[in-house]
Amino acid sequence: MFGIGMPELIVILVIALLVLGPKRLPEVARSLGKAMSEFRRQSSEIMEEFQAQARLDDELERRERMKQAAPPATVASTAAPAAAPETAAPPPERPPSGQT
Repeated sequence: MFGIGMPELIVILVIALLVLGPKRLPEVARSLGKAMSEFRRQSSEIMEEFQAQARLDDELERRERMKQAAPPATVASTAAPAAAPETAAPPPERPPSGQT
């Protein structure tokens, strides 16, 4: 806890008691406790937002890598089929009309 040991904590509490007095010290301690808990809550919410965004960024990056690393067979199977090359022989020539 901030490198404060028991002796330092006792000195701080005695000084606070002398400065604030016994009536006001519980009020200050209560408001300080509320402020600390609110700070912790806010910081944990911010950390959760950062972690959620980092997970989202990682997921998008992973999907992009998966798209780039897709095997060619997978890509070709989703593409439109190519036209088959013509291997048939041309039709035979017909003799001119009037000749048999």
